[in-house]
Amino acid sequence: MSKKDKKEDIKTEATTQTQTETADLEQQVVEEQTLEEKLQEELRQEKDKFLRLFAEFENYKRRTSKERIELFATASEDVMKTLLPVLDDFERALSHIDDDKEAEALRKGVMLIYQKLMNTLEQKGLVAIKIDKGETFNADNHEAITQIPAPTEDLKGKIIDIIEKGYKLGDKVIRFPKVVIGQ
Repeated sequence: MSKKDKKEDIKTEATTQTQTETADLEQQVVEEQTLEEKLQEELRQEKDKFLRLFAEFENYKRRTSKERIELFATASEDVMKTLLPVLDDFERALSHIDDDKEAEALRKGVMLIYQKLMNTLEQKGLVAIKIDKGETFNADNHEAITQIPAPTEDLKGKIIDIIEKGYKLGDKVIRFPKVVIGQ
């Protein structure tokens, strides 16, 4: 072989080696990019997972605190429901005592006890639902006991008499007012 051929072989070999090294380097860069992209994707997934878990936990805390507040607000609901007939009896007794003028001292005593009981229950959140005779009947807010012929035309579909008061405990209705409506 001549010197010229050897030089060309060396050049060709060097060029081939350089091309191979360049190809290897490009492949490493591509592998590093894919490795970096893979790590970036895993990081993004973990961040997304963390954010979802955090949001779910915040919703859980909010929901349980709301349920706890509602529980405290209506914890005495059963006791209140059992005391409502006692309130009704007090009101009936007061209406009958008002007719008897001789029992003034008895009326004052019963009235004092009734007011004390009502004040105590109101402090615990019990509120009487206010309705008047002549209001329009609403099935969502009233419980119709019976219908009677309306004494006048303008009382049709309206409340004629209130049989039993309704009560709320906080925002929750624990007993709807029982009414008679005109037909």
